[in-house]
Amino acid sequence: MRLGCDIGGTFTDFVLLDDETGQIMVHKCLTTPGDPSDAVEEGILALAQRVPGLPQKMGEVIHGTTLVINAIIERKGAKTGLITTAGFRDVLELGREIRYAPYDIFAEFPEPLVPRRRRLEVKERVRADGRILHPLNKPQAQAVVQQLADMNVASIAVCLLNSFENPSHERALKQIIAENHPSISISISYEVLPQIREYERTSTTVANAYVKPLTGSYLRRLSDRLAGMGFNGRLFIMLSSGGVTSVETAATFPVRIIESGPTAAVIAGEYFSRLFDLPHMFCFDMGGTTAKSCLIQNGRAGIVPTFEVGRVQRFMKGSGLTIQVPVVDLLEIGAGGGSIARMSRRGTLQVGPESAGAEPGPICYGRGGTEPTVTDADLLLGYLDADYFLGGEMKLDKEAARQGIEERVARPLGVDYLQAVWGVHDLINEMMAAAAKTHIAERGGNPRLVTLAAFGGAGPVHAYGLARKLGAPRIIVPPNAGVGSALGFFTAPRAFDLVRSHKLPLDGADFGEIEALFRALEADGQRTLRAAGATDKITFTRSVDARFVGQGSETNLPLPAVPFTALDPAELRRQFDETYKRLYGRTYPEIPVEFVNFRVRASLPVQTLALPRLKKGGSSLANARKGERLAYSGITRDFIPFTVYDRYKLFPGAEFPGPAIIEERESTVVVGEDAAVSVDEYGFLWIELPEDLS
Repeated sequence: MRLGCDIGGTFTDFVLLDDETGQIMVHKCLTTPGDPSDAVEEGILALAQRVPGLPQKMGEVIHGTTLVINAIIERKGAKTGLITTAGFRDVLELGREIRYAPYDIFAEFPEPLVPRRRRLEVKERVRADGRILHPLNKPQAQAVVQQLADMNVASIAVCLLNSFENPSHERALKQIIAENHPSISISISYEVLPQIREYERTSTTVANAYVKPLTGSYLRRLSDRLAGMGFNGRLFIMLSSGGVTSVETAATFPVRIIESGPTAAVIAGEYFSRLFDLPHMFCFDMGGTTAKSCLIQNGRAGIVPTFEVGRVQRFMKGSGLTIQVPVVDLLEIGAGGGSIARMSRRGTLQVGPESAGAEPGPICYGRGGTEPTVTDADLLLGYLDADYFLGGEMKLDKEAARQGIEERVARPLGVDYLQAVWGVHDLINEMMAAAAKTHIAERGGNPRLVTLAAFGGAGPVHAYGLARKLGAPRIIVPPNAGVGSALGFFTAPRAFDLVRSHKLPLDGADFGEIEALFRALEADGQRTLRAAGATDKITFTRSVDARFVGQGSETNLPLPAVPFTALDPAELRRQFDETYKRLYGRTYPEIPVEFVNFRVRASLPVQTLALPRLKKGGSSLANARKGERLAYSGITRDFIPFTVYDRYKLFPGAEFPGPAIIEERESTVVVGEDAAVSVDEYGFLWIELPEDLS
């Protein structure tokens, strides 16, 4: 058996897969922010009541967590120091010297994770080609390390100029720290990110050092708790790039798992895209705190080399801390079931980005929440059953939600109660649709061609409204959609991405030298995977980042699975020009090209996932009907009867029109009166929308 566990901002999701029978079991419980491993243990014990001896039967636990990103956002990491080359103490604050809001004189920038007093310099200098200009002054370096130790730092980041070409000085500092202060955690940039661009490399190395003690402690605690329950299998952690890795690697490079939780839905979406031959899919995962989306084209999601975390202005690029690690190309929207609704300073309705989270949560949870949220509005609109939330495990307080909407939204805005409730639901859909249209367009997609795949506790509730605003013709909702993203854990490859910067001109480059560099990267990747217990054959995927000489940004070129020495320079140049022209409309054949970064992905074979099929025959829609419930229609702008179905009693080939509400324990699917629903052999709901949605 394999267990997928996804810790979100509000709920922790569990999916248990029996590889022999294909049977899937799910569970959902509230996240425990104080110690996320509490919720993990709670969920496993709950599943163990249904599967006696479960911990001993699990061969793998695959885990995604928001621990790292939350520690950075909430500034709850370790007390960290930075050692850098003399003259580069202020790189973290200088950044790219770009104002994200050039006309806002009050624009704020994020505080560096390491304050200036704990950023110290050492005397050394390495040239851009790796030659040593000034050797490391070891006595002075030892004094600097001691100075940080006297400040009681728990972690030290080391980032020296041009160390990606020659790491000897960083390695010497690592040895000094380890020998004299073995209790201090160490992160050196050559191991975390051996790549050009001083600010990004420093910021990423500092972020790794900042969360390394916390992540290591959490993963050890989680491993011990699992072992104490009788689990003797292997624990894997989801990477932000869409692969899974060992606990040891995650503890060494925690910055690699900064977006590990949200990535699972995208991996599941990729699998469904290939399974159903849907070349244009928009993966939509809406939970209690945020909504994450991703465009999947031809079965693959994009990977971006950098992203930001802890933005001062949440959706303003350039206002956060830059982290340069491979990450699935996600669109984050501050829209979840717990997004708070209130009157803005301009006197208009505002929903989010602040969230009620898991504690205290929406008003209707009855856990002390006082701010009205999207979930409160969905309940009052009739979309949720107050007595069947989480399968009846959590009763919702409808009257308290009504009072909160009236007092905090309707009265301050001077609108009637119904306008306020529908406004909250419709505005969050409008916000998500606007962001999604931009995201899709920027990646060359068309919203009117995509199939929207809905995940998360709130995703299926809002998928219909979002699809109408996008003009999407179709929605699919997998079984157990409320925890459906965790299925992605079972289809994610065990992989590790490596990169090394080394500038070389395409014309006249020593291809033998480049082949040696690739082989060194592949050896590093193989060691990482073998250390995680891998015994299967490892495959390697190569690519190179190239650019015009003098240009500031690169273009990634995938490489064929042959030695670099077998490649033709003219063909590489043709591939570069073709890719550049496709991306930017034209190219410049007269300008020489240079290689900048060399990339390798080391991966193991993907374990197959056989989705269980529904039982055929002996069922009717009458058996699946739970009755009718008045719910709000955005088309008629009034409450109308919606037929309520029990999803667990639906059968392959079942078809019915909207308006309909399909309920399962972890989520609810809402379908308007202009759409139609069919059920396939796997239990997926296929919702077809009319074409004239403009």
